Amino acid sequence: MKYNRLGYLIGEGFSNVFKNKKSTGASLIIMCATMIIFGVFLALGENINHFVDEVKSEQGFQVFVNTDASEEEITKVGEEIRTLEGISTVDFVSKEDGLNTLKERLKDTKGVLDGFNAELLKASYLVTVTDLTQSKDIQNKILGFEHVAKITSSDETVTTLINLANGIRIVTGVILLLLVIISIFIISNTIKLTVHARRKEISIMKYVGATNGFIRWPFIVEGMIIGIISSLISIAIVGGAYSLIAENMVNTQFMQMMNMSLVTFQDMISSIIFVYMLLGIGIGALGSVISMRKYLKV
Repeated sequence: MKYNRLGYLIGEGFSNVFKNKKSTGASLIIMCATMIIFGVFLALGENINHFVDEVKSEQGFQVFVNTDASEEEITKVGEEIRTLEGISTVDFVSKEDGLNTLKERLKDTKGVLDGFNAELLKASYLVTVTDLTQSKDIQNKILGFEHVAKITSSDETVTTLINLANGIRIVTGVILLLLVIISIFIISNTIKLTVHARRKEISIMKYVGATNGFIRWPFIVEGMIIGIISSLISIAIVGGAYSLIAENMVNTQFMQMMNMSLVTFQDMISSIIFVYMLLGIGIGALGSVISMRKYLKV
């Protein structure tokens, strides 16, 4: 008997979806728009976090030695750096290594460096520290060493990316909240139209003893089905668009020169499916509950 009742409730929910094509279509459009916009911010946030992690993994700095420094003077700079407290690793980068690294970053355009004299470059040391907060103090000490030309660091980049990532999270949260409220409002009104169209049937059901829960569940199922369909459509649209854009961006000269990569959609698919299904089912069910509570005055 329970199985028959469950089958009836689910069947009625599916039936309501296809009976009210216009209102269902409006709900689908609103919910898809909500999820697609959220998906854009989610993908942007994931990539910002990815950039931050990449920069943090290279949390050190590069110490360049004067071009005219001798081999002994270059070696001395490295030894002085190693004596400082808070140093984790010190790796020497010869002028030839620096030229090869530059060619790797240029990739397809590396031919412009053919015949370039490596002696014109500066030898350097890649330095990592045990604590990123001490990086600036250590750099100031190294700048006081003889034969040190300059230091390049990603400290400011890390701070900027972290602030940007936090800002994107806040903006994403606010936009998501607004869109969820709008979606719930649309779903509620859609279900209200269905309830109004079936008001006589519902009155008869209440008259013969049907509980409010029994009357309410088909409409909740309807809202959940609309949410699930919206989630699947949104995943397909966001996945296809992101993959296309990411592929084109990765092949740009800027991305290759910056040696940056993007998160693949496959890496985000699990979290996107979870979030989208949670949003879709939650918004659909909540919108239905709100509309039915008002109608049934429960």
